Amino acid sequence: MRIGQGFDAHALQEGGTLILGGVEIVHTHSLIAHSDGDVLLHALCDALLGAASLGDIGRHFPDSDAAFGGIDSRELLRKVMAQLDTRGLTVSSADLTLVAQEPKLAPHVDNMRDNIAQDLQVDAARVNVKATTTEHLGFTGRKEGIAAFAVVLLDE
Repeated sequence: MRIGQGFDAHALQEGGTLILGGVEIVHTHSLIAHSDGDVLLHALCDALLGAASLGDIGRHFPDSDAAFGGIDSRELLRKVMAQLDTRGLTVSSADLTLVAQEPKLAPHVDNMRDNIAQDLQVDAARVNVKATTTEHLGFTGRKEGIAAFAVVLLDE
């Protein structure tokens, strides 16, 4: 078995579309990023790549490459999974945490989990998505950005 962890954070800006876990969430702000800014899926990609000893998301999908401008992060996740598949690695479990003061994310976590399970090619029972705040502390607490953590267990 192989364990990987990932982290990502992006700043918020007024307007645009907020996407987390592949789910479009109605909000006054969106995340600033080269891709769609989905911090949850970016942290997950880093965890998967780390568990497979394949570096990180920036190495595979650099923000200096125009081909990834505005790209759907679910597509990036599927590309990472294709790399794992060629190495005979499968996902045993994934535990993901979003950190945001707002918007309220709890109503969306089941849809996020379902999207992620589909892209990981596992039963949704192997994926956990949760959200928390920082009680108004730090950049997430000041509503300046959103962060995400991911831990995965892969089987060889």
